[in-house]
Amino acid sequence: MAFFRRELGPVERFENALKEKLAARQKLANQSALTEKELAEKRTAAERLAVAGADSTRLDRAEAGMRVVEDRARTLRAALVELDEQVASAERAWNEAKAQRDRNASADAIEAMAAAIERAAPGFQASATTLIEAVTRSPASIPEATKFSTSVEAVRREIASAVDLICWELRSAAVRERAGNANVAIPASSEAERPASDGIERQMIYTLHPLQWREGGETRRISAFAMVGLPIALLPVALRHHHVDYLNARRVQTLMHLHGNRKPDADPLPDDPSLVDLDALLTEDDQASQGKVAQAS
Repeated sequence: MAFFRRELGPVERFENALKEKLAARQKLANQSALTEKELAEKRTAAERLAVAGADSTRLDRAEAGMRVVEDRARTLRAALVELDEQVASAERAWNEAKAQRDRNASADAIEAMAAAIERAAPGFQASATTLIEAVTRSPASIPEATKFSTSVEAVRREIASAVDLICWELRSAAVRERAGNANVAIPASSEAERPASDGIERQMIYTLHPLQWREGGETRRISAFAMVGLPIALLPVALRHHHVDYLNARRVQTLMHLHGNRKPDADPLPDDPSLVDLDALLTEDDQASQGKVAQAS
């Protein structure tokens, strides 16, 4: 019958290493104590010989024997100091491994919460859609019902953005927890707080390059590595050209960890050569698509 040994985790490995160091220290401490006792006896014997007026030969032998024991005691003391440092280092490693294990467990729980929210969100969206359709598909036209449907639609869009935001915040918290930086909060950008009540359907995304677009008579600019509510109409072209990505994308998690999500010190300047005009990009794509259709016909 074959027996398989369970692979030890970091905590168990460091704990075993600490136990080995402590056992070695105890053994060395016992040796040192015996040597110190022997040295004391050698010194007492040499002192008695000297007081008694022993001859030079006996005194030389006593001093030589005492020096041998002194050298051994000195060596053991130095070894004991070095081993104490190793024990302290092993204890620190063990404590850090236990702390990391606890941080990992906490981070796993946070990530599980984010995953649970993501799994639950489609159910909420489906229920909200059912409520809206109960009004919009009815042949009756009642102002109160229409107002209700409009309110539900606004909440549905807002919850969709809120789910993306909270899942990003939870996963960012999990990353910080694993790294031991749980207390270093990443302040939310004011871009994430732009209300959905402005009549424009938005999607919370993360910018990979500086962007600009127009909303009515206003030109908006946002720096790279920031979270923003991008108008849905511009989302496909921004994703297609890899200028943005979703908050739960793996590379975004890394960029969030590196850059955080603080509000940039300043918006990009209009003449910034790296600034991407999403409206112009959308126009170019539309013209290219029309050209392909014309060639095909």
